[in-house]
Amino acid sequence: MESPVLRLGTRGSRLALTQSQWVAAALERRSGVRVEIVPIRTEGDRVQDRPLVEIGGQGLFTLEVDRALLDGRVDLAVHSLKDLPTTLQEGVHLAAVPEREDVRDVLIGPKGRPLTLATLAEGARLGTGSLRRQAYARVFRPDLRVDGIRGNLDTRVERVDTGDYDAIILAAAGIRRMGWTDRVHEHLDPASWPPAPGQGALAVVVRSHDPERAEIVRVLDHPPSRAAVTAERALMGGLQAGCQLPVGALGLPFGGGLRLRAIVASPDGTRVVRAEGTGAQDDPDGLGARLAERLLERGAGEILNPLNRGPVSVAGQQE
Repeated sequence: MESPVLRLGTRGSRLALTQSQWVAAALERRSGVRVEIVPIRTEGDRVQDRPLVEIGGQGLFTLEVDRALLDGRVDLAVHSLKDLPTTLQEGVHLAAVPEREDVRDVLIGPKGRPLTLATLAEGARLGTGSLRRQAYARVFRPDLRVDGIRGNLDTRVERVDTGDYDAIILAAAGIRRMGWTDRVHEHLDPASWPPAPGQGALAVVVRSHDPERAEIVRVLDHPPSRAAVTAERALMGGLQAGCQLPVGALGLPFGGGLRLRAIVASPDGTRVVRAEGTGAQDDPDGLGARLAERLLERGAGEILNPLNRGPVSVAGQQE
């Protein structure tokens, strides 16, 4: 009997296709299905000349892909988990979180020139499209010119090579998946520079009322990774913060337990609120909710509430 064919929806960027090809190969190897990849263009891909915080909240890179899933044009979809809204679209089910990749951010500079965040020249131009990374950079190096940058991974790396930026900050996971680890100048310590919630993890989603495909996909699920990102997403939900806001969080599974660290930083880098806590791996939502309350008690809302009302300009720099 011929194996069934599953249509896998994904963004069409080079990184998204690489991630989806990994998922497709793993499913074919472990479940004996055949997978056809279906690229879908999203709003976040179409609008490249404006900062993400300007063009609209959550779902910029997931909405159209999930719509194709719900319409029956594809059978499952793969997202970078950090792009997922904290509340999924109705009818969409998170079927698997594969084992997480490297969670760290990395500094990318020109080829053949050793560089770290600390050794960047005073006033150097640092590029990142993330409000979280911009805030951190202003905490650690307030002298730098921190500017927004958009585009696919390869486009952004190219802009360092052409001299548009002295360095950029990206997620280590994407660089590793693309096979570009030779471009990394520095791995930023997640203890002081925590990643975006869900960073380094993939999300494989199916329709909520599709138990057959959910069962096929479940072979990819990695429970410790799922627990960690669930706690991080619960924290975001408790803060009522979208994935574009300056919030860092990292779940660290150990035995049956889970440690969660989180930071909320003001976009100008002048204020940082931190919290840390532990809980059980089988109650990640509770841990995330408790830590969100702790952050709010320490003033995180004063940072996030103005940002939830609209884009904020920092010292006249591009956001």
